Amino acid sequence: MKIMDFLKEKAVSPHLKSKKKREVIEELIDLLVKAGEIGDKEEIINALLDREKLGSTGIGEGVAIPHAKSDVVKEVVAAFGRSPQGVEFDSLDGEPAYLFFLLVAPTDSTGPHLKALARLSRILRDKPFREALKKAETEEEMLKL
Repeated sequence: MKIMDFLKEKAVSPHLKSKKKREVIEELIDLLVKAGEIGDKEEIINALLDREKLGSTGIGEGVAIPHAKSDVVKEVVAAFGRSPQGVEFDSLDGEPAYLFFLLVAPTDSTGPHLKALARLSRILRDKPFREALKKAETEEEMLKL
């Protein structure tokens, strides 16, 4: 599975403005709404926030992968954003997060959901790749990476 199989090109932002966890989640959901991928924003926000209550999706090294399942989507979809200033995301390492991949999958899609999470986790372990994403200034640069 490739990231571009689920990352929506129109749901990418190199300049997230949010300063808090919930705001980041809402801003990324707004990208998916504008891309025409989801309609019921509130249901997905609630599912994502419920997932955060189980444990932070801030995995450390400046990365967070908020994710949840919802029947509002028919396939796995993702948005990606970069916060130049960083956001406190209750990350495992206690550091702010700069790179955010928000993932939403249908309720009955455990396999594809886990494959997408695994793919993101694997690629984001690569420090030079993370650093390149942190420096990308445009959507085009981010998508090329």
